[in-house]
Amino acid sequence: MVSFSSAAIAAPSFAAVRAPARALARMSSSSFTVRASLSKAAGTAAVAVAASALLAGGATAQEVLLGADGGGLVFEPSEFTVKSGETITFKNNAGYPHNIVFDEDEVPSGVDTSKISQEEYLNAPGETFSITLTVPGTYSFYCEPHQGAGMVGKVTVN
Repeated sequence: MVSFSSAAIAAPSFAAVRAPARALARMSSSSFTVRASLSKAAGTAAVAVAASALLAGGATAQEVLLGADGGGLVFEPSEFTVKSGETITFKNNAGYPHNIVFDEDEVPSGVDTSKISQEEYLNAPGETFSITLTVPGTYSFYCEPHQGAGMVGKVTVN
């Protein structure tokens, strides 16, 4: 005999999140609900997976500041991990101009660094550059004018 259970979660609207969540922002109510009816053993897990996918979809996985609040020429954070397909947003913070150049000798095989680098300078406060990496591995990057000062970073894509 199979028994069924129903589970639901409610999550707040993401209207405050800009472009990545436009569809959610257009919702007329202030919250939404995910419902699942499955066998008791799988019900809770299915709801958790659905909620995780819903909450993670379209959002920036990692924001990296270009320049420390105190003026240091660094990426903050300088090392981090993201999942394949998640978005990384680099944001001008201090000590600019900055750029983001991926080292062609320190990326996974087959990745074209010219397609993922931002070689033109970000000159204004708050200016951003976003990328989505899909090939798993380790990627090293640097700010060309500040590499000698130690403005280097590394991202691992799982």
